[in-house]
Amino acid sequence: MSETIKILTIQDISCYGQCSITVALPMISAFGIETAVLPSAILSTHTSGFSGYTVRDLTEDLPAIRQHWEKEGIYFNAIYTGFIGSIEQFDYIKDIIDSRLKPDGKVFVDPAMADNGEFYNGFDQDFADKMGELCKIGDYVLPNTTEACYLLHKPWKEEFTKEEMLEMANELSAFTKKYVILKGDTHKEGKLGMIVLDKDDPSNAQFVYNDKIDHMSHGTGDVFASSFVGSSLVGKSPTSAAKIAGELTKKALEETIDDPSHNYGVKFERVIPSIPELLKTI
Repeated sequence: MSETIKILTIQDISCYGQCSITVALPMISAFGIETAVLPSAILSTHTSGFSGYTVRDLTEDLPAIRQHWEKEGIYFNAIYTGFIGSIEQFDYIKDIIDSRLKPDGKVFVDPAMADNGEFYNGFDQDFADKMGELCKIGDYVLPNTTEACYLLHKPWKEEFTKEEMLEMANELSAFTKKYVILKGDTHKEGKLGMIVLDKDDPSNAQFVYNDKIDHMSHGTGDVFASSFVGSSLVGKSPTSAAKIAGELTKKALEETIDDPSHNYGVKFERVIPSIPELLKTI
């Protein structure tokens, strides 16, 4: 019997709103991967489109959780970080990666802090700079163009040319141990794409495209990142994992677009049954 793959995901629990851990746990588990969680914060809802939400910062809980895992001899094949609750958490998270990741384990960093040219509520450039330090220990880093611009201290704009995307992906190679997956390429008509770049072979950067769905929704980044992580851990190449993740995100948007009352997330649950077929065909 093969060894069970175990991953730890570190991000917030938004109790309502289909994002972060409430997406990562079911999506990654659907790939047959044992998924443990470490909440960075608990929010009553996510921060986009809701007001008056509650937030409980769990920074002070992180060291004791790590210590207990150390006592129990708990290790992980991979660690995937998403929405981090405070700037103080970065050092604790690095310590968890150093102590709880197996020697051949992989680190996935989704620098979930900004979109559409703006930081999420409560984040700033100092936070982005600390996120950049975390990215540098990631084997896979998955920013959108807004997050990339903050990491690189560059101005953001709504449209980037293919050449500008390639330049930005190459600059981001300083923020990863191995792979950059830069999301948000829009230069191809009717398509939404990303660049997959191996910093050891940057001249062979790959563009991956899916049909563009004219619908914006919270949580698509979490669907993409979770699907990418799951695909990678079951043996798919970064390019194939990006294709699978893009297709699942597109399908989730398609399931949601005709329901105007569902304006807080995407119906990702409906695309989970399509994972086995995508793994066979991509």
